[in-house]
Amino acid sequence: MQANLQSQKPRVLRLTINRQWFDMIASGEKREEYREQGKWIDSRINVNKNYDVVEFKNGYGPNVPTCIVEYLGYDWRTGTAEWGAEPGKRYKVIFLGRVISLHNA
Repeated sequence: MQANLQSQKPRVLRLTINRQWFDMIASGEKREEYREQGKWIDSRINVNKNYDVVEFKNGYGPNVPTCIVEYLGYDWRTGTAEWGAEPGKRYKVIFLGRVISLHNA
């Protein structure tokens, strides 16, 4: 991890995700998140941006289920069908480490 989470504010990538994938990430089963290329995601995930954690929210608002997971980088490649990727389609693949915290799940 690039920053010590105890001594400084972590750099957070915030993403909204549906419940099926949220639950799999929160349990530690799903270790990658897939995002299609586009202006919004390209502005957040690129060589000039570094993160410490990914904050996944299942919905919008102050009390929705939230999961904080260690960010391990990304690549541009195909994903795993069991984790939501379409076969043969290329995505920005976000690599996930350990689950750090889980709230309102």
